[in-house]
Amino acid sequence: MPRCPMLLSNHNQGHYGQRSAAWTFLRKMLILLCLLLLDTSLTAVRGQTRIPPETVKLWADTFGKNLYDTVTRYSGSLLLQKKYKDAEASLKIEEVNGLELVKKFSEDMETMLRRKVEAVKSLVEAAEEADLNHEYNASLVFNYYNSVLINEKDENGNYVELGAEFLLEPDAHFSNQRVNVSLSSVQLPTNVYNKDPDILNGVYMSEALNPVFVENFQRDPTLTWQYFGSSTGFFRIYPGIKWKPDENGVIVFDCRNRGWYIQAATSPKDIVILVDVSGSMKGLRMAIAKHTITTILDTLGENDFVNIIAYNDYVHYIEPCFKGILVQADRDNREHFKQLVDELMVKGVGVVSQALIEAFQILNQFQESRRGSLCNQAIMLITDGAVEDYEPVFEKYNWPDRKVRVFTYLIGREVTFADRLKWIACNNKGYYTQISTLADAQENVMEYLHVLSRPMVINHDHDIIWTEAYMDSRLFTSEAQSLVLLTTVAMPVFSKKNETRSHGILLGVVGSDVTLRELMKLAPRYKLGVHGYAFLNTNNGYILFHPDLRPLYRDGKTVRPKPNYNSVDLSEVEWEDQAETLRTAMINGETGSHTMDVRVPLDKGKRVLFLTNDYFFTDISDTPFSLGVVLTRGHGEYVLLGNTSVEEGLHDLLHPDLTLASDWIYCITDIDPDHRKLSQLEAVVRFLTGMDPGLECDEELIREVLFDAVVTAPMEAYWTALALNISETTEPGVDMAFLGTRAGLLRRSLFVGSEKISDRKFLTPEDEASLFTMDHFPLWYRQASEQPPGSFVFNLRWEEGPDSPSKPVAVRASTAVTVTVDGKTAIAAAVGIQMQVDYLQRQFWAAMKQCGTEEGPCLKSCEDTDLDCFLIDNNGFILISQRPQEMGRFLGEVDGALMAQLLSMGVFSRVTMYDYQAMCEPPDHRHSAAQALISPLSASLMVVRWLLHECLLFLLQWSTWGSWQDKGSEAKAVFHHSHKHKKQDLLHPCDTEYPVFVHQTSIQEANGIIECEACQKTFVMQQIPSSNLLLLVTDLTCDCSAYSPILQEATEVKYNASVKCDRMRSQKPRRRPGSCHAFHPEENAQDCGGASDIPMSLPLLLLPLWAWLLPPQLLW
Repeated sequence: MPRCPMLLSNHNQGHYGQRSAAWTFLRKMLILLCLLLLDTSLTAVRGQTRIPPETVKLWADTFGKNLYDTVTRYSGSLLLQKKYKDAEASLKIEEVNGLELVKKFSEDMETMLRRKVEAVKSLVEAAEEADLNHEYNASLVFNYYNSVLINEKDENGNYVELGAEFLLEPDAHFSNQRVNVSLSSVQLPTNVYNKDPDILNGVYMSEALNPVFVENFQRDPTLTWQYFGSSTGFFRIYPGIKWKPDENGVIVFDCRNRGWYIQAATSPKDIVILVDVSGSMKGLRMAIAKHTITTILDTLGENDFVNIIAYNDYVHYIEPCFKGILVQADRDNREHFKQLVDELMVKGVGVVSQALIEAFQILNQFQESRRGSLCNQAIMLITDGAVEDYEPVFEKYNWPDRKVRVFTYLIGREVTFADRLKWIACNNKGYYTQISTLADAQENVMEYLHVLSRPMVINHDHDIIWTEAYMDSRLFTSEAQSLVLLTTVAMPVFSKKNETRSHGILLGVVGSDVTLRELMKLAPRYKLGVHGYAFLNTNNGYILFHPDLRPLYRDGKTVRPKPNYNSVDLSEVEWEDQAETLRTAMINGETGSHTMDVRVPLDKGKRVLFLTNDYFFTDISDTPFSLGVVLTRGHGEYVLLGNTSVEEGLHDLLHPDLTLASDWIYCITDIDPDHRKLSQLEAVVRFLTGMDPGLECDEELIREVLFDAVVTAPMEAYWTALALNISETTEPGVDMAFLGTRAGLLRRSLFVGSEKISDRKFLTPEDEASLFTMDHFPLWYRQASEQPPGSFVFNLRWEEGPDSPSKPVAVRASTAVTVTVDGKTAIAAAVGIQMQVDYLQRQFWAAMKQCGTEEGPCLKSCEDTDLDCFLIDNNGFILISQRPQEMGRFLGEVDGALMAQLLSMGVFSRVTMYDYQAMCEPPDHRHSAAQALISPLSASLMVVRWLLHECLLFLLQWSTWGSWQDKGSEAKAVFHHSHKHKKQDLLHPCDTEYPVFVHQTSIQEANGIIECEACQKTFVMQQIPSSNLLLLVTDLTCDCSAYSPILQEATEVKYNASVKCDRMRSQKPRRRPGSCHAFHPEENAQDCGGASDIPMSLPLLLLPLWAWLLPPQLLW
């Protein structure tokens, strides 16, 4: 404190008279300055001591004790802990052998999948035998159940042709879709004529599959969809369904484009696509060429490799980053290529020789360096025919072995150069086709698949293939949309007729779906502990199933599959595996284990758990899949085993407040139709009472459920007595108590009427995170398991959904119940309560008025205008604030200065998390809905473009060449499909990083001063005992708004051009499929295509002329 100088008065006025006025003035000024300095000093001192830490500790302790008393009383946690303690004598805790567990799961999955393979094999045998006995009849007349036309009537009430009555009934086994389990039905895409002789003969022959479908389903009731996809384009599916066209009246689903068909029909392949971009390719020709490339890309999969080279006077890769290499034809790369193809421009003169040399060199380099597919290799040449100087290239690079097939696509109706392109194909074991219109592309591109399948067909090698995970889009247009992940087992079907052996005729592919969730039921959740899980990945390292795989995203009110949902790599989900040790071992099909420290996101990324996980893995025999099982160190290593009598357990299982996890398999109820209406609890009761000897149940799980039912039974009586003691006049507070056990048993008890529950969705299917599911234990259970024993974890919950209120609806508190036997500790259960927000607030503000032992009025209270009090959780989210609009928000968003100081002091730490499955807005996307002003000329051009769009569609639809029923609808389908592809999504897949903030539990109290611009802001932090909560008291009078807020939001990870290119070029290790069929000496290489003999219509002849006369921007 500054000291004031002493001012001595002088009484000798005679000697100093002349200075008296000056001294008086000076003394007054010094006294004033002294007072000012003293006042400033006192102000600073008062600012530093304004919030007494001992008072804040008193508040925290008082609130903590009252809160602990409330939650223990209403939850009954101490009683439940005592009941498990009393039962310790009859309990055993065993350590889980992770390797033995994963091997057992793998064997069970192998057995299940083998049954699917047997069903498919029986279909192959039946189809090939039926074809062998069938004589082709060009004039065959045959009526069949057309999936689109069944049950359709004309204006006279009569069934339309191919649309007879077809009985359909909802079936729970098929997602409650209306099906016919006695018959199959036949679907055809719009571009395939339903009465074409090839179609009629194929459909007639495949009728022989109907009894096999039914027999397979009766033998293995776990089978789902079975089907036969014909090489001619029809699709026979069992059970039969009604198929509905899309909003344009078009059916674009073509079985020959599906991954299961293409993988079964051909071996893996390396493809280089050469596209002519010389000046002669402008207009409609370029549009057809682009559509042809897109169609080829759609026939490739994860086991294939591809690159695209455009050529005119010089050669250039359409993606410069891919120069000189082949890249895996995964979804990301295919879509990237499609975008680049759409941007191709034409100019110059076409010189094909250099492009061919470049393609051969890439293929040879990859073959010699043992990269790529190491199987089929092919060049796709797309041009309007002006090719020269090509023969020396083939002589040097491909003859005499002809290891690289060359497929040629002549674009347009000009046939002058047809002989040259056919010669190229026929002399390089390829195939020549001419593509004159957009509608021709699909059928002509498919020819190359038939050529590549010849060696396999001639050898009669029925390879079994399993696909990557995919969603059942073929049913998106039927009555029910089932967005579930599937894998398909498929096998090719060949013609066994001797007269066609050298041609290697592929009849089609048969397949059957396996729902991945059904497969994962063979890795029971209760065996894996609170945080454990099982997952599957493919030979390419892609996730087949993982609880953290998020295949869908929300676009407004619509839920859509992400573009790359089935090519998410294991390293993008288990991203802590930086060295990819786990990934490499699993794709190589090894059996072993690996340990990692991991950061696990919770509550939609708002929170994080720090765990040490043990990964155990092995392959699934005769499949390209590997299985992983994850167990968490500590309590996750142990399983709790109890025992009780059936009579006692059954009695306590019948209490009305008890339910079982509906996703878990206590008893198998989805096979026998008589069991499908049973809940799991009803099925368990019927099994235990012997009412249904046919039920198959998991006796180990039921034994644990019975034990938990007995131990937790006293909780019902406890909660009931508590509810009876609550007076109707009592101020509302706690509305529900609940508990869950590691066996999936749930109990809950209401302390208020159901209409007064603060969050009615809690513990219902609408709030999946609060329930036991196949993927995870409840959120409140997982959080409680990582709290210190006897401590409660509190969360503020908001009602979710578009119509949710703008304020939090409830506070939940939960704690874990542990059991220790022979030094081993396992978590037996978790118990908690749900209380109203207002009730917690009342308890909080009451505690903030405590004064200690001082007499008289309190010196400080949170009601003071110069104090600001917060209750926050261990992740920095505000549960209580004096301003209701701040509740539920992150502290750093509300007070950036305070959060920054807590971070700098180490009270909180920032943890960086990554999301490699995010969806981001493109950089140039704007949120404004306002449209830019359009000039009159631009508006006119837009009108002209629209008119041309409609005119083109009209001409394509009503073209008179060939059969109008076929080609008109084909053109319409292609036109709609190509324009649909051009629509750009507002969101795109991306990588993001985001911070999560975590309280360091070793720091239970702290205080400090924040230096702001014109003041010093003091604060005190105090841990609330026995909870994850913190009390923060700050100086409200000091404005620190100059500090930037600290936000918990995700930001897109931006990669510069060099890094992005390196990431795109890098190819992660993968395991190639076990079989390859590239060539066969008996193959008829002269079956290599020919010129089109389709007559031309006048309107379509004029289309290229229009393309020349009109500016390109008006066309596309």
